[in-house]
Amino acid sequence: MREVPELPELTQEQPGRRLAARVPFQVVEVTGPSMVPTLHHGDWLLVQYGATVRPGDVVILRHPFQQDLLIVKRAAERRRGGWWVLADNTFAGGDSTDYGTVPEELVLARVRARYRPLKKDQRSLWGVVTWAVSALRPVAAARSVSRRLRAR
Repeated sequence: MREVPELPELTQEQPGRRLAARVPFQVVEVTGPSMVPTLHHGDWLLVQYGATVRPGDVVILRHPFQQDLLIVKRAAERRRGGWWVLADNTFAGGDSTDYGTVPEELVLARVRARYRPLKKDQRSLWGVVTWAVSALRPVAAARSVSRRLRAR
């Protein structure tokens, strides 16, 4: 994942409250196939720092073993010690099945919307129409996450 601007500085709002970002929204670019079919390589995401995360939300987090690397995954469930996160593409790997529960403080932002840029092969009238219908979409929580966890 590549960020457009730098990460916002985090400041303490009030004693005992969760950290809030000075810049609550940011745009980041998706790289890699781990969230296909929800997100594709090259998609742009509008993310909200400090947002409440619920099971099923797509989130931006620091990789537990390589914390300078930002990754995008689906928050499947809250467990003792943090979040269990999963890739939507089960063949891509690189989720909690590899590195376990992700500490809460490494989950940085919640994805609010996805923008899919127009590709060069979509320059026909039909290509532009289909792109316009699907280019900007909110990224909703997956309702099937709990069923997916029970199946494993």
